[in-house]
Amino acid sequence: MAVEPDSAGVRFPPPLIYLGALLLGLLAERFFSLRSFGIDWRLLATTGVLLFVAGVAMMLAAAGLFRRLGTNAPPTQPTTLIVTTGPYRWTRNPMYLAMALIYAGLAIGFDGPIALTLLPLVLIIIQTQVIAREERYLEAKFGDEYRRYKVEVRRWL
Repeated sequence: MAVEPDSAGVRFPPPLIYLGALLLGLLAERFFSLRSFGIDWRLLATTGVLLFVAGVAMMLAAAGLFRRLGTNAPPTQPTTLIVTTGPYRWTRNPMYLAMALIYAGLAIGFDGPIALTLLPLVLIIIQTQVIAREERYLEAKFGDEYRRYKVEVRRWL
């Protein structure tokens, strides 16, 4: 993957980090007999669907906002402005939060406790390898404007 010089310098696409861990966890379920969540499958399915739908809705809102404002969403591309409206009023990282909700929804919906236990590790990787790079880049590019935004809006929720 080509990384633009004017970018956060993220090496791996965040969706692939989430997807890789989810698939690894679900695959591990086939080889290791862990107890399932032990919850009625209808409750699992409902919970999984609700989390998945919430994540997809948040992702569409955040990505659509980037598109409408004319800035790039991928952290390998230049950012042209700081988005502070829509879901960005409540969280600086709605796309990563959305991916976490989608991941959790799929892990729960597929009754994958191993996959779900990998989610904190994924979030640590996203925090240290993606968000930290993005924040350094945005501070360098936008200075005080981004620092003010960081003070006003939480990183996750």
